[in-house]
Amino acid sequence: MLIALGVGVVTGVLLASWRIGVTFAIIAAVADTVYRARTVSSIPAWRRASAAERRTEGQLKKLERSGYRTLHARAIPGSEAQIDHLVVGPTGVYAVDSEKWDRRLPVRVQSHRKLFHGPFNRKPRLDEARWEASQASDLISKALGREVTVVPSLAIYGPAIPWRILNIREVDVFSGSMVRKWITKRERSLTTAEVESIYRAADRVLPPRYPE
Repeated sequence: MLIALGVGVVTGVLLASWRIGVTFAIIAAVADTVYRARTVSSIPAWRRASAAERRTEGQLKKLERSGYRTLHARAIPGSEAQIDHLVVGPTGVYAVDSEKWDRRLPVRVQSHRKLFHGPFNRKPRLDEARWEASQASDLISKALGREVTVVPSLAIYGPAIPWRILNIREVDVFSGSMVRKWITKRERSLTTAEVESIYRAADRVLPPRYPE
């Protein structure tokens, strides 16, 4: 706003007319307000999806025409944990956690039990992803009165992943670009009615992390 007023004053001086200066100040102020409204989000930073989540969301959206339903940023009741993306479709139910890691550090695995990103052991992240999927499975199963398995996964963006899909500590780990293939490569196991039933149950028992 101060910049806008400054523009008006300078313009007025240059044109030797305070009326013209005031007019230009108003115009500049309006333009500044419009610019800020379009470029500065009114949503707090802690409520915005990460870049990795947005990329995964974009991929999953393309699955909708194939009968898949997705819930984003769903909380696990009684905890601070969240499932970034819960996908329900013809091939099953999936919990996808999206991660953006430093591309300069290599990703490696030891004995199919330990995942490292450079010197950092990512075991806690794997355990968290597995726990989230297990909790979602329990909640949905209780709501429907039958067992519903939720498959956990970690979709990684940034560094090169030296494998296509690898199961580490019961969590499927892959490059973020593989999300759709990971989901659709499996055999069909759910009918359209079952997909809708599970989706509605998940929507009830897993509340939005950031409610409107």
